[in-house]
Amino acid sequence: MRYHAPQTFEEAAQLAAQAPGVTRFLAGGTDVLVQLRAAMVRPDDLIDIKKIPGTAEISRTADEGWRIGVAVAGAQLGAHAGLKADWPGVVEGMELVGSTQVQGRATLTGNLCNGSPAADSVPGLVAAGAVAEITGPTGKRTVAVEDIPTGPGRTSLTKGEVISALLLPPRGAHGGDAYLRFIPRTEMDIAVVGCAVSLTVEGATITAARVVLGAVAPTVRLVPDAAKAIIGTALDDAALAALTKAAEAACSPIDDKRGTIAFRTEVAGVLARRAARIAYDRARGGKQ
Repeated sequence: MRYHAPQTFEEAAQLAAQAPGVTRFLAGGTDVLVQLRAAMVRPDDLIDIKKIPGTAEISRTADEGWRIGVAVAGAQLGAHAGLKADWPGVVEGMELVGSTQVQGRATLTGNLCNGSPAADSVPGLVAAGAVAEITGPTGKRTVAVEDIPTGPGRTSLTKGEVISALLLPPRGAHGGDAYLRFIPRTEMDIAVVGCAVSLTVEGATITAARVVLGAVAPTVRLVPDAAKAIIGTALDDAALAALTKAAEAACSPIDDKRGTIAFRTEVAGVLARRAARIAYDRARGGKQ
């Protein structure tokens, strides 16, 4: 195995593009190192991107959004007051990934690129409308986060491409988001169902929304019909009932030892209602 420590993302992309065999990028390492130890993957080239300047930084963008470096650990997100105030749902999703020790290493970008349908950090990113900045052999491009996973363990990144940052839009006034999941245990388990909701209000009325489900399909699923169910409402009982129905209709889960199709479908509706209420209260100035 060849180890590389490039100083720029352009150099990292060229290394990956020219590598003849299996390539893996290393940032936090909580996925790739476990896979190495379990002999699930044996890369010919391991490209360590955490030494590239800026990869461990959280910064404001010109439009008052946020730029999150690919080596920013979950613990850093949770300690960043500004980011947590703007996008609490994004932060709380990442804070559910692993133990305290794992939080010191695990990254949003790594969780995204692992391609798990049950990734806790990804629904919040999608609900927020986050964008991935991708560097490749021919330059940079941006892609909506929901278009990165294409199936379990698979992404839309092509050979030589590497995510160089995650970009969160400006929160704006009167917005709120939330992420909830159901697991059999109290911590350190894989989501049976996850749900993120981000919304904006004007007075008591919801004017914009994004609803995202995790662990109920081959990829994290953005549900436009669920958003439509609550836009234009004050999140009354009728709106919550319509939201529940839309969330359930969007599910195409599997049966496994952690949950049946019927159970996962019902839980998706329950979590959508609960997450929407929290996001709504946050948008209206409540503290949850």
